[in-house]
Amino acid sequence: MDIGCHASVWTGTFDEPGLRKAIEGTAVAGFDLIELPVFRPDEWDVALTKRLLRDNGLKATASLGLTDALNISSEDPDICRAGEEHLAKVIRILHELESTHLVGVIYAPMKKHLRAPSALEVANGQAALGRLAELARGYGITLGLEVVNRYETNLLNTAKQALTYVDGIAGDNVHVHLDTYHMNIEESDMFQPVLDAGGRLTYVHIGESHRGYLGSGSVDFDTFFRTLARVGFDGPVVFESFSSVVVDPELTSALGIWRNLWNDGADLAAHANRFIRDKVHAVSTIALH
Repeated sequence: MDIGCHASVWTGTFDEPGLRKAIEGTAVAGFDLIELPVFRPDEWDVALTKRLLRDNGLKATASLGLTDALNISSEDPDICRAGEEHLAKVIRILHELESTHLVGVIYAPMKKHLRAPSALEVANGQAALGRLAELARGYGITLGLEVVNRYETNLLNTAKQALTYVDGIAGDNVHVHLDTYHMNIEESDMFQPVLDAGGRLTYVHIGESHRGYLGSGSVDFDTFFRTLARVGFDGPVVFESFSSVVVDPELTSALGIWRNLWNDGADLAAHANRFIRDKVHAVSTIALH
């Protein structure tokens, strides 16, 4: 199991100084991998990223959310095509970085919707993800569809919805990505969704109920980590938190970061690394009881 940190804990810009700060900070904090928000693949410095990852001994994954103009679930075929090409670029970048996971809200625009999705939108998204899965499989990459709250998507708000949606996608490398922050809003508890997903759970985000320091909110992490162990989960477990002190203004607006619970990413990340590893270790001792 690799323990990781989202790059937005460190910076909202991913030029050379931003990448260096994020990757070096993640390594110093003790994580195994960094999750990169590759929203702008045409501008991403792949060679620099590879060098910094190598020099700091880190693995990388990538996550993103789509926009209305890059929506693979659109009823407009031109918009669907643009979104699919966008995600294909990210997959190719991940291949160069020797990464194995592309995750996030990669199935629709990440925003509050004012209606339920149409049958055509669902079908278009599933068809596009099937084609992208075929491309990703050739590179050894798994796609993880993140289950997020009702204010960020109208498609996948619960693990059961995600499992039904994934069943409609061709390919065996498209799975479910759960996030404790969103689960705490939408799910009835922190164990049944993990049990339901089982072997189709490929990626986990760890976030507190208010996106602040882990353990200072209402998320039942003890139950969650015990259930991960019960289903034998061994994929990436990545800490995610946002503050407008750090995050890109557009993402701040999209995620509704209107109050900040931290302003020191290094302290926050070091605490999160210890917290997650302590939970994993504690669960591993249960067999000794």
